[in-house]
Amino acid sequence: MTTAVTTEKKLKRQTFTGVVTSNKMKDTVVVAIERYVRHAKYHKYMNKKTKLMVHDAGNIKNIGDTATIEACRPLSKNKSFRVIA
Repeated sequence: MTTAVTTEKKLKRQTFTGVVTSNKMKDTVVVAIERYVRHAKYHKYMNKKTKLMVHDAGNIKNIGDTATIEACRPLSKNKSFRVIA
């Protein structure tokens, strides 16, 4: 008699918070993520912005909304993130 033990492995995925800048595509929004980083040579702090295409099933988010996103498997050529909140 053997007992089956299932071990669930919870993945720790990359998460970011940003602002929705475009929602004109079907099931996709563009999220801008701002970071405050120091320049390596000149030691000046500056804002860096990264714009990511994010999967938004049902087009829930509107322009200006805050979105929390997480990494996932590639959904298309440009989309590897999905909206979680």
